[in-house]
Amino acid sequence: MSESVYLAAFILLAAVATFATRVIPFLFFERHTEHPLIQHLGRYLPAAVMAMLATVFLQQSADWQGKFPGLDALIPGLLVVAVHLWRRNTLLSIAAGTATYMALLQSGILGG
Repeated sequence: MSESVYLAAFILLAAVATFATRVIPFLFFERHTEHPLIQHLGRYLPAAVMAMLATVFLQQSADWQGKFPGLDALIPGLLVVAVHLWRRNTLLSIAAGTATYMALLQSGILGG
């Protein structure tokens, strides 16, 4: 099998697997949307996932040894919360936090 055929097969398989993981929950839960477990997960799981991601981000991305420990990650994180509470737009919140984090990181204002 040539390298290009192998690569194309790999990409196709990855695309099918990704698509299946997105479609299967909708097919399975279509008739069960009123189930209390599904409603509970729909209500609390997004916040739990975001809290987990924020915790990992603060642990892995922040400079805890610098002049201002953790501030390079706390400022964008607080900005994400503020923008989301103000506009209720997830994409805008994430974009504002990411842009702020990258600007702080590239400028070296808070980092070493």
